[in-house]
Amino acid sequence: MGLAIIFAIVTILAALGLLRSLKIKNMLGSGFAFLTLAVFGWFTVMTFIDVFTGGGSSGH
Repeated sequence: MGLAIIFAIVTILAALGLLRSLKIKNMLGSGFAFLTLAVFGWFTVMTFIDVFTGGGSSGH
């Protein structure tokens, strides 16, 4: 569950970075922030689904 929490924090920070870079019209920063948001957001959703459906490790 710790991994899912870390992924969620990174996803939230990437969303904030995306909004900030779009606000100042920094397209390169927006692109990297969007890719980070997409990748870590996907990992976050899939990790939460795996944890809540009983899969994954037991945390050892």
